[in-house]
Amino acid sequence: MWMKDSSDRFEYLQTLVTEFQDTDSDEAKEQVLANLANFAYDPKNLDYLRELQVTDLFLDMLTEENENFVEFGMGGLCNLSMDPQCKDIILQSNGMSLVTNCLSSRREETVLSAITTLMNLTIFSPHSEITDTAVLQCMLRFSLAESPRLRNLATVYLQDCCTKEQVAQAEQQMQGQQTAMGIPLPKD
Repeated sequence: MWMKDSSDRFEYLQTLVTEFQDTDSDEAKEQVLANLANFAYDPKNLDYLRELQVTDLFLDMLTEENENFVEFGMGGLCNLSMDPQCKDIILQSNGMSLVTNCLSSRREETVLSAITTLMNLTIFSPHSEITDTAVLQCMLRFSLAESPRLRNLATVYLQDCCTKEQVAQAEQQMQGQQTAMGIPLPKD
């Protein structure tokens, strides 16, 4: 019975990927992406999703103009980013910059998934891109956000993924920027 369940699971996921590739409807693609992102949460599906190259599909969605595609792609990557093999795919595909670009999304869910993905990627090995000054400054701004989810996650990121020295340096650089930005422009 286990083999049948396993076979059925793979066939279903394969059907979803094929449907995504074959349809011209953005609404249908959004639904498939949302389903794939949810399936990426279950470790039982990891081997199948890797075989079907779903990590690459999610990465491709991060450059789309459709914000739903980006949100579901980022959510799927977030769910896959704990897996060492998926992490390697993300890193080898220039995924760090794609994920980092999602930090500027207007959608909170996309930003939360991007932060969590960056945090998950540091579990296996630290990368300088994750603690880049621009990323740290972004996290410092998020740590002051009104949204408790965003504020708390950014705070955890700063505590768990960065050294105190890195955070202090980013804060110091931000203070210099803030004073210059507060100077009024001369009138014509």
